[in-house]
Amino acid sequence: MGSSTLGKAASLDTLLNECIHAFDDSGELQAYLLPRSLLLMHRWYVTSSELAGKLLMIYRDCKGDNCQRTRLKICYLMRYWIVTFPAEFNLDLGLIRITEEFRDVAAQLGSEEHFKLIDISTIPSYDWMRKLTQRKKQAKKGKASLLFDHLEPMELAEHLTFLEFKSIRRISFTDYQSYVIHGCLVDNPTLERSIALFNGVSQWVQLMVLSKLTPQTRAEVITKYIHVAQKLLHLQNFNTLMAVVGGLSHSSISRLKETHSYLAPEVVKIWSEMTELVSSNNNYSCYRKAFNECHGFKIPILGVHLKDLIAVHVVFPDWVGDSNKVNLVKMHQLYMTFNELVSLQSAVAQVEPNMDLIYLLTLSLDLYYTEDEIYELSLLREPRNHKSLSVFRNYDHDHDGYISQEDFESIAANFPLLDSFCVLDKDQDGLISKDEMIAYFLRANPLLQCKMGPGFIHNFQEMTYLKPTFCEHCAGFLWGIIKQGYKCKDCGVNCHKQCRELLVLACRKLIRSGSLGSVSPARLTHSSLPSSPALPTCKGNFHLVNISNL
Repeated sequence: MGSSTLGKAASLDTLLNECIHAFDDSGELQAYLLPRSLLLMHRWYVTSSELAGKLLMIYRDCKGDNCQRTRLKICYLMRYWIVTFPAEFNLDLGLIRITEEFRDVAAQLGSEEHFKLIDISTIPSYDWMRKLTQRKKQAKKGKASLLFDHLEPMELAEHLTFLEFKSIRRISFTDYQSYVIHGCLVDNPTLERSIALFNGVSQWVQLMVLSKLTPQTRAEVITKYIHVAQKLLHLQNFNTLMAVVGGLSHSSISRLKETHSYLAPEVVKIWSEMTELVSSNNNYSCYRKAFNECHGFKIPILGVHLKDLIAVHVVFPDWVGDSNKVNLVKMHQLYMTFNELVSLQSAVAQVEPNMDLIYLLTLSLDLYYTEDEIYELSLLREPRNHKSLSVFRNYDHDHDGYISQEDFESIAANFPLLDSFCVLDKDQDGLISKDEMIAYFLRANPLLQCKMGPGFIHNFQEMTYLKPTFCEHCAGFLWGIIKQGYKCKDCGVNCHKQCRELLVLACRKLIRSGSLGSVSPARLTHSSLPSSPALPTCKGNFHLVNISNL
């Protein structure tokens, strides 16, 4: 980033001096990253008006034979700042005042050339970054509009990308900085609206699927949105891609086994590829590789890059020791992420939207449904299977619809609360059918609940996880910036909000204390099941933040 003479730390005055002399006498900037890096990152340390004030002071107090030359280079740096980050010179009143003062001093001490270099009169208006439309509070919940059925996947992808672009480019450097430092969205409406849009898209996709009454028509909607995800990848819009894939992979949709049975194998393959692309495996390595290989207009996954900023901020101090020297290692690491995020402010939308459709989409995405309400709708479409079916899939190794005694005995230790094979094999034909398993659970359910007793009651509290964590019930990733899931205070088990009541796993604290006697924990969870080849294996709630929880 900087000259090797700077080392790992330098004062702001030293960094400014390096930036000034990075320009030659004709105003050309050498192959040197420091000026752009400092002009973007200085707000982490001082305000823009303070930095401009330092440059003005150097310009005014300059002495010696090379004074005029140095002053010219300072003006080149100011001009570079104006051209590279014009929004600052339209939105920051303090910076505008200092710049005008700078021009007056240049007119007195410099030349006409200096005066012209510091001209901000032609900067376009960036009022769109200031103005934030108010979300209309609806007395009734919005409905997922079914008027999108006729739209082609590319048309939907383009309009979703336009909405995403409009939202994410409003987020300023100081908005990101505020979130990274304070860890919350208080007084940060632009970032909050962007996250709300992400959540809105994810919920909208779920509701579009669940609006259909039959498994076949729900499968058709899933197929359509998998193709929308493909088109979003083509448009290099990774943030909305993750929202769509997250909606399709949400537990309210992933549990619809009958619906999934109507999906074509090639569609399932594409879905798996899209899911793998945005999965958290190896710190989102697949996404990072794809994003870095993209050129031109591209929209990053906001949550991933916010996590990167937070990680750097937590690990590295701003200043080195007790000195006033900037930690250049941290500044460079932050710059690499910030540069990707703020570059969207100067990007140009790649689509020409139909504004009527944009308006309709905007209304449809403000849904005001809770997680619980969507999950209840999912249960209405396909009622929950008995726990017996989860157990049945564990024993039925060859998926022929029957459990042999050999299969039963091979993993019986995992389910110590179940009776013996002969009890379940009611017709004594040497095989347990699915109907026999269901019948057994219907008969034995009260007894099993009695056996499980208080040992299966966890002391859950909502948690913010600082490292990748997975749900013990569905094996899905606990996605989010904050408040991603629930953790048992007694035994440490983690799960999604909607999986708390479904978790059949004894509290290990109670087991250790002897509350369950010699009974080992009974795991009837999806994580212990062999993953189905017909479905993507990365499941879970991909929501960044549920704004209502903040």
